[in-house]
Amino acid sequence: MWEERKMSAHKAPDPEAERHAQTLREEIAIAHDFARLTTPAERRRAFGILFVSLVCMGAGQTVLFNILPPLSRQLGLSAVQTTSVFAVSAAVWVVTSTYWGKKSDHWGRKPVMLLGLLAFAASFALFASVMLGGLQHWIPAFAIFPLMVATRSIYGLLGSGTQPASQAYVADRTTPAERMQGVATVGSAFGLGTAVGPAIASLFAVIGLLAPFYFISVLALASAATIWFLLPERTPPKAREPLKSNLKWYDRRILPFVIFAIGLSTASTVPIQTMGFFFMDVLHVKPEAAAQFNMIGQMSSSMAALFAQLVLIQRVHISARAMTNWGLGAALGCSAIFLLSGQFGPLVVGLALSGLGFGMARPGFTSGASLSVAPHEQGAVAGIIGGASAMGFIAGPLIGYMYEWSPFIPYIFMGVLLVGLVVYLWLSPTLRNAGIIETDPEVLEESAETPVANA
Repeated sequence: MWEERKMSAHKAPDPEAERHAQTLREEIAIAHDFARLTTPAERRRAFGILFVSLVCMGAGQTVLFNILPPLSRQLGLSAVQTTSVFAVSAAVWVVTSTYWGKKSDHWGRKPVMLLGLLAFAASFALFASVMLGGLQHWIPAFAIFPLMVATRSIYGLLGSGTQPASQAYVADRTTPAERMQGVATVGSAFGLGTAVGPAIASLFAVIGLLAPFYFISVLALASAATIWFLLPERTPPKAREPLKSNLKWYDRRILPFVIFAIGLSTASTVPIQTMGFFFMDVLHVKPEAAAQFNMIGQMSSSMAALFAQLVLIQRVHISARAMTNWGLGAALGCSAIFLLSGQFGPLVVGLALSGLGFGMARPGFTSGASLSVAPHEQGAVAGIIGGASAMGFIAGPLIGYMYEWSPFIPYIFMGVLLVGLVVYLWLSPTLRNAGIIETDPEVLEESAETPVANA
C-alpha cells in the first residue's frame, strides 16, 4: 500500500505536501539541537519558569475586567468609554505584536519577554494611580479618561511582545506532534492567572479596590526577575538561524488563520466586556457588589478554560480542527444562555461554557498557524496571530454601543459570529486541514524519536 502511494506521489508531486515535509524536517532538526544543548531537567525547569511567570499577566487581566466596570461607574464613565480604554490599547497591540514577534526571531525570546513584563508592570501601576487620582479628585475629571487610555496603551505598545515570544520559545523546543499541547500550555498559564485573579482581587480588595493592581505590578516585576536569572536561552534564534523573516499577515499560508483569529477574539470579548454591566443592569446588582459577582463569573470561565487547556487538549488526542469545532459549539451555548436566562446561576454556567469553548478553540487554530510556516518564522507568526487576536478588543466600543441599545444585542452578535466561524472553518481548506501534515514514514519516525521534553 505504501509503495503504491509513494509511486503515485512520484508521478504527481504535491508542492504543498513537499513544503510541509520540509517544515517537519526543519522543526525536528531544531528539536534535536535543543536536546543536545540542554538536559531534560533544564528543559522541564525552563517550561516551569515560563509557565509560572506568565500567570501574573492572566491574573492582571482578570483583576482589570472585574474591577473596572464598577469603578468606571464611580468615575462617571460610560460603557462605551470603558470599552474604548481596551480598544485603543488593543489597536496599538495589533501593530506592535507583529513587530515584537519578529524581533524575538532576531534578539532571542528572553529579552522580548522581559521587556513585555516590565511594561505590563509599569502600565498596571500607572493605570491604578490614575483611577486613584480620579476617585480622590486629585486629577481633573476631564483628564481621567485620556490618562487611562494613555497608561493602558503602554501595555499595548511594549507589553505585546511577551505572548508571541513565549509561544515562539515553546515552538522552538517542541516537535510538530507536540505543538498543540505546547501552545495550550502557554495559554493555560494565562488561564491559571485568570482563575487566581479573582482570588487575588478578593484578598486585596479588603484594603481597597485598587490594591490588587499594585500587587499584580509587583508580581510582574518578580516574574521578570525570575526569567532574567533562571530561564535558559543558550541559543538565541539569530545564532542558529540566519534567515530573516518577511512574513506578512496576508501571506496565503496564514491569512485564513488571521481572519479566524479576528472573528474568534471578537466573539470572546462580548462576555468579558459586558458581563459586569449585565449583572448590574439585568440582575439589578448594585455597583459596589458587582465586582464580587464578576469575580465568580470570571472564575468559572477561567477554570473551564484551564480544564480545556491542561486536561482535554493534553489527554484527548483529536485533531486541531475537531478541537476547534467543539470549542465553537460550547461558546455558542454561552450566547444562548445569556439570551434566554436572567438568573445568576445559569449565567455562571454560560460563562463556564465560554471559557471551555474558547479554551479549546484557540490552541487548535494557533498550533495550525505555527505548523504552517518555517521554523525561522515562529516569532513572526506568533506576533501576527497575537495581533489578530487582540483585534477583538478594538470592537469594544461597537459592543458598547450595542449594549447601550440593549444588553442582549451583543450576545446575538456573538452567536451569529460563532456560527459564521463554524461555516468558515469548514469552507477553508487551510483551516480544515490545520495541523495535519502527511509525510513519509522516515520523517514521522524521526519525530517520534526526538528526545525533547513535552511542554
